[in-house]
Amino acid sequence: MPRQSRAEAEARGRLAEARAAERLQAEGWTILQRRYRSGGGEIDLVAERDGLLAFIEVKCRATLAEAAAALTPRQQARLWAAGEIWAGANGQHGRNGIRFDVIVVDSKGQIRRITDVIRQE
Repeated sequence: MPRQSRAEAEARGRLAEARAAERLQAEGWTILQRRYRSGGGEIDLVAERDGLLAFIEVKCRATLAEAAAALTPRQQARLWAAGEIWAGANGQHGRNGIRFDVIVVDSKGQIRRITDVIRQE
């Protein structure tokens, strides 16, 4: 597969995020925020269902396995930091728990969610 330009990768990423949000909404999740940015990092989607708050990173690669492997420890730390900032500013959410999920999307459009993927050591 030829290397993508930054603009092409950005467009694919936004499309993957939109598809992930649609899937979450179809499963009964409310999207509270998209592309949240803080000094700690960025969170692609913030969603809640039945009091469970989920911070969601969306990864799009040629295969689902490549997408799943694309979440580096550095990114995990930045997601954790951004999640703490968001939760601190929005304390009315997450009364039944908070977790970090990854939604992976491949070039064929397949989507899989990996739940509770990031845990603080």
